[in-house]
Amino acid sequence: MFEKLFLLVKNNAGMAVINNPVIPAGSREAVINEASSSIIEVLKNQMENGHISDLIKFFKFSGTQNESLVTSIINKFANRLNKFYSIDMVSAQAAANSLIPTVMRQLVKLSNSEQSKEFALGTMLSQLNGNQADLNGLVNKLMVA
Repeated sequence: MFEKLFLLVKNNAGMAVINNPVIPAGSREAVINEASSSIIEVLKNQMENGHISDLIKFFKFSGTQNESLVTSIINKFANRLNKFYSIDMVSAQAAANSLIPTVMRQLVKLSNSEQSKEFALGTMLSQLNGNQADLNGLVNKLMVA
């Protein structure tokens, strides 16, 4: 799933990363990895802090944007661009705002798709928790509630 997330980010990285003159050409692949890692870390943090039902709602009600979740990912990614790649915060924030919401909308769409088994919500959450538990049953139970 993590490799597929990287490819999802890469496929959407056009103007935000690939064609962005403030991001050095030699760092673009690493920056895409930072975006993927930012998404994974924020989602994982939500689970570790007991907000699994909020995550399920975020993915279940794709029309309902959880602004705080997406904003957390945007801020994490922008801070990494600033800290590790010396990109000024205005440019870092612009790149993050250009990329992360698009990726998250597609991730929600894929998680609700019958064709995308890698991004099925239960599978994705199980992988985020290190496969310590199969969360498909919990997801199915909360999806009905």
